[in-house]
Amino acid sequence: MRVTRELPTLAAGEVDVPFVIKSYEEVAVTDIAWNEHSHPWHELLWNENGASTAVVGSKVWCITPALGLWMPAGQLHSGSAVSGTTFRAHFFRHGTVSALPDAPVAVDITPLLRLLLERLEEEDLSPDSRARTEAMVVDVLRPSQRGLLVQLPTSSLLRPIVDAVRSDPSDQRTLTGWATALGCSTRTLTRAFRTETGTSFARWVASVRAQHAVQLLSRGHEVDVVADAVGYRSASAFGAAFRRTTGTTPGRFRSS
Repeated sequence: MRVTRELPTLAAGEVDVPFVIKSYEEVAVTDIAWNEHSHPWHELLWNENGASTAVVGSKVWCITPALGLWMPAGQLHSGSAVSGTTFRAHFFRHGTVSALPDAPVAVDITPLLRLLLERLEEEDLSPDSRARTEAMVVDVLRPSQRGLLVQLPTSSLLRPIVDAVRSDPSDQRTLTGWATALGCSTRTLTRAFRTETGTSFARWVASVRAQHAVQLLSRGHEVDVVADAVGYRSASAFGAAFRRTTGTTPGRFRSS
């Protein structure tokens, strides 16, 4: 069962808020989906455990304990989280942060950043200490070089491929096989993928598999089980592909 939460669409800075940084935490007791909405404040999304997704237009980000997502104020987005996920959000007053772009971007949730954010949740923190800690949070927030991002093609030509691979990342059909099934040339599909995603079919599939793998890893599944689930013949082949796609190892995302 999935619960859908309806949230309003608000422009950046539309609501005056009394905070600089405000924390929010919730454990999903059931699968949750959020409608497309926007906030009057900036938002840093990450998870204490588990994996969730955020969607902006045709872009899908995977959010984990290690990799968060910066969502600028006023940016339309939707999202989802599976039951058992402990998701975190930190709201930043509009205009507070200038080092991050005015667009969604992945953010590394470093040990230092976590400690600073946790300190802001202390009830007995003095106003001066809070102000210094908030300034440090703003100072260490930087875009990540890694992002678990998938650009979804939207054309009717590629829709069958998108639906099939996202529903079953272990699907082994090649671009040639898809061309035969769809009654078009391999060149046509190659050009369409490059135009709509900015990358090749093979790399796009690898990104979809990486996102799905992270969700399984964050739930504690063994690497060899995850490798099989996302279409690799061995854990080593999966690890090599995962590193090429994400720049890091599967173990970085595995929940113990």
